[in-house]
Amino acid sequence: MSFILKEKKIDVIFHLAAQTHVDNSFGDSFEFTRNNVMGTHVMLEAAKAHTVRRFIHVSTDEVYGEVVSRPDCAEDTILAPSNPYSATKAAAECLVKAYHMSFGLPIMITRSNNVYGPYQYPEKITSKFMCSLIRGGKCFVHGDGHNSRKYLYAADVADALDVIFHKGQIGETYNIGSAFEISNLELAKRLIRLFGYKAIDDHLEFSQDRAFNDKRYAVDCSKLEKLGWHPRMEFDQGLLKTKNHPAVEWYRNCTDEWWGDISSALVPHPLKAMPAYDESAV
Repeated sequence: MSFILKEKKIDVIFHLAAQTHVDNSFGDSFEFTRNNVMGTHVMLEAAKAHTVRRFIHVSTDEVYGEVVSRPDCAEDTILAPSNPYSATKAAAECLVKAYHMSFGLPIMITRSNNVYGPYQYPEKITSKFMCSLIRGGKCFVHGDGHNSRKYLYAADVADALDVIFHKGQIGETYNIGSAFEISNLELAKRLIRLFGYKAIDDHLEFSQDRAFNDKRYAVDCSKLEKLGWHPRMEFDQGLLKTKNHPAVEWYRNCTDEWWGDISSALVPHPLKAMPAYDESAV
């Protein structure tokens, strides 16, 4: 990493790479510690050694824990991660903040809602359901499917990162959020209809829930909105754009060549992490 920073004269780092699939973190939590905590530590050491002018660390809304009977989480809300994945992301944030306080590393941290869009890793719920439906398979919904999430289109997240880079304040954390919320069950039904299947029940199956599955996450992103950012992509439009994107044919024809056999990622509860990859915005 130090060689790359020096050779390419890199002075700005957007650190998005991580293991991010919650189910996989139940099955191989050490892999998440190695990637998300140790990997971040490596990046921080390299950034410190090469005096970068910005280190933007991309985290997750899951570090706040479940949000049911409390207000949407602002950036100063106490972190309460509830699964191995979110715990490693919270730990990574602590390292990032420590390098800012101890060494003056010019850091910023972002925490975003769920991201979706073309070419996304097939572990994520939207791309996972799409990959299954492309193959004529089923959407496996955990529990009763009433757990809900908020979603952001990948291009909106990219815009947010650009705004934070140019207008954000060093040492600060920024939530990247959406007002649109949907249950996992309703998401599955929308995608089944979007792919033209009329018999929804033929492509929908309920599976055992996770050992613990947060009911919902919600962030207050007014701090970022004051910098001029707002999400632009309406959710259904984003789903349609993703479905009509050449990526759909790519999912059909090229995923196994690119990532290897993805069938293990399409089962109800994958417990083996796929190789580390930038999963946050693609």
